[in-house]
This record gives sequence, C-alpha cells and structure tokens, in this order.
Amino acid sequence: MNPPSPVKLTLVIASVILCWAYSPIGVHLGLHSYSPGQLALARFLIASVFMGGVALVLGIGRPCLRDVPWLLVLGFFGVFLHHTSLNYGQQWVTAAASSVLAQSSPLSSVVIAFFCLKERVSVWRWGCVLLGLLGVLVVIWGDQGIGDIDPRGLLILLAAVSWSVYFALQKHYGHRYSPLTMACYMVWSGTLMLCVNLPGLPAAVAQASLPENLAVLVLGIFPSALAYLAWAYVLKHVDVSRASVAMYLIPPVAMVMAATMLGEHVALQVMLGGVIVLASVAAISLEGHWRRRLVPVQGKGAQPMAIEVLGDKGVAEVQNGR
Repeated sequence: MNPPSPVKLTLVIASVILCWAYSPIGVHLGLHSYSPGQLALARFLIASVFMGGVALVLGIGRPCLRDVPWLLVLGFFGVFLHHTSLNYGQQWVTAAASSVLAQSSPLSSVVIAFFCLKERVSVWRWGCVLLGLLGVLVVIWGDQGIGDIDPRGLLILLAAVSWSVYFALQKHYGHRYSPLTMACYMVWSGTLMLCVNLPGLPAAVAQASLPENLAVLVLGIFPSALAYLAWAYVLKHVDVSRASVAMYLIPPVAMVMAATMLGEHVALQVMLGGVIVLASVAAISLEGHWRRRLVPVQGKGAQPMAIEVLGDKGVAEVQNGR
C-alpha cells in the first residue's frame, strides 16, 4: 500500500484537531439540557452505534476471555470516569479553560509512573510537573479569580488523571489488539457502565432544543468516534512523538471556537496559563530527544549505537482522547 501524501495526512490531522477542539464546546451546549451523566451516556450511545457499524464493515478481533476484565477497566478509566468527571467539572469552568486543563494528562502520568509503576523519573520531569501545576493555577485564576475558585471545577483534573491511568493500562495490553479493536471495546464497555444514567435520559432528549441535541449528536460521531479512527490512521503512517505535537493546537483552536460559537471572553491569564501548561507537556514529551547518548557496543568491529535515554515517546500519546 502506497503511503498517503503529506497533504492528505495534514488534512486528517487537522480534522482530528477540529473534532477534539469542539468537544468542550459541545459539552457546554449539551449541559444546558442534560445532566453530566446523561450527556456522557447520550454521547457514547451514539458513538457505540457508529463504532458498531465501522466494526461490521472493517471487522475486529474477538477478545480473549482473560482480557475481558482489563477491557472493562479500560472502559472505566477511558470513558466512564474520564467523561463523567469532565462533564461535571465543566459546569464550573469555561470551555476554553476546560480545553487547557484536559490537556494536562502527561503531567499526572509522570506522578503515576513514579508512585504506581515505580519508574525512575528525572529531575527534569519533576520540574515540568511543577511548572504545569503553576500553569493550571494561572488558568483557574484567569477563569474564575482567586477568590471565586470552585473546587468542583477541578474535577477536570480528575478526568486528566483518569486518562493517564487509561493510557498506562492501554500501553501494557494494547499490543494484543489492533487500535480499532481496542477503541471499539473501550467505547462499548464504557458505554455499558454509563447506562447507570439511563433513567431520565429519554425525557432529557425530548425536552432539549434542536441545537442542543445536534451538539450531542456531533459529540457522539466526531470527537468520540471518527476522531479516534482518524488518529489511528495517522499513527499508522507517522511516529507518535511527531504526530502528537499537533495536539498542542487543540486548546488554542478550542479557545477560538469558544469565543466564536459560545461568545466566551477568553481571559489573558487563561491564555498565559495555557501556554505554561502546554510548554510543560511539550518539555516532557520532547525530553527524550534532548537526552540521547552514544553507547559503544562491545565486541569486534563494534560501531557506535545511538540510544534514547528516558525517551518515552508514548507520554505524548496521553493527550489523544476528548
């Protein structure tokens, strides 16, 4: 199969950015008529049906029985907890601030790697975490003011932590299945758990306005389904560490969308905090490229061999799910 042209890849990446940048805007609109739990369920019922159609056309593998519990755990962290806490948190912050806070997942992944996975974490990465936390405080300050901070808005940070846990588990078990298979079972298992919000959902759908229901429909098809498929296509042809750089464009694009579609005023402090958060995330992701060493291979005719020290390019991949 011939590789796609650079123009085609650029268009696909741009579509992913637009889809995921729309997510906080769609959530903001949906919360006018839906509770946070109902909105998450409605969104992923649509995504589940869409992914089911894709699975029928393209075909996916069946999971081994021993992997079913882990697929349920992935659905819990990647869909149920992530999107429930994201929706609850966004009731108390603007869509622009939400787009920045949700991109802080790599910061929590460092903490998880150190305390839970017992991995060695460099001083550089700890510095990036502290810088990122400073950026989070600046975003919250600019969005609500120091005296008006609502702790419930920090649930978006729980969503970021949940995504980091999902990614750590997915890295461990993802090699057993294709990206499409993993995405389908994650969405379906998470949707099954979200069904606890089913009571009252039909009434909410009936009472919601047409624009609000359209916003939920767009959320279900584009950020929750098509974007994942498009991203999987990109990762087949582009290295993760290179492709993930484009994800840093999501918050600024989301800010423009929030200003134009919702009429939000994006405070200067929110933009400044966004720059700080994204700079800290970028510094974590690019650390491996700055810490290359030449290690000689012992033996006759040995040649220098370049290895990447602490170059966990996968850290960048944490940013991929909205």
